[in-house]
Amino acid sequence: MNPLADLRKSYERAELSEDASHADPLAQFAQWLGEAIAAQLPEPNAMTLATVDGTLRPSTRVVLIKGYDENGITWYTNRNSRKGRELAANPFAALQFHWVELERVVRIEGRVDQVSDAESDAYFASRPLDSRIGAWASPQSQVISSRAVLVANAARYGAQFLLHPPRPPHWGGYRLHPDTWEFWQGRKSRLHDRLRYRLDDDRQWIRERLAP
Repeated sequence: MNPLADLRKSYERAELSEDASHADPLAQFAQWLGEAIAAQLPEPNAMTLATVDGTLRPSTRVVLIKGYDENGITWYTNRNSRKGRELAANPFAALQFHWVELERVVRIEGRVDQVSDAESDAYFASRPLDSRIGAWASPQSQVISSRAVLVANAARYGAQFLLHPPRPPHWGGYRLHPDTWEFWQGRKSRLHDRLRYRLDDDRQWIRERLAP
């Protein structure tokens, strides 16, 4: 007997129609993200980031959105990490938000570039002190012998920088410039609502319904 086969859920909270959705996907995203925050969901700003390396091998991880506007979706990380190396090899990525309690998914695809040093500096300065020290202490995605390495690194950099650690040269922001958005709203009988927005040759958004 397979217990997974019996795990089912009927999605009946809401619907997503063309008439009730925004013509601009950024406005639709802002509405849904705002509703996820207002609902006090755990980590409403968490998103899965999918990248592909130079051999076309994909990988995913969860990061936190730190900004969005007409230029794209922004997050920050160690650029020497696996995701940073993969984005250097292939500057295209996909993002996904999954707000389980609202029975909603948002998928976003596009090209990625690095944000400016000034923008990275400004965000780094806004982080809590322990997070700024942590950016120095962790050789992200590298093999370490034990957690003691991280603790020792944090103590060393804390003593070195005290209350004013600068932004590490290997740490900064990325921005995904969307060319495709998809908004998924769970519906009863697995007849889910899926609206996709894609850019046409004139850089205008085309909204279309996909079969679930």
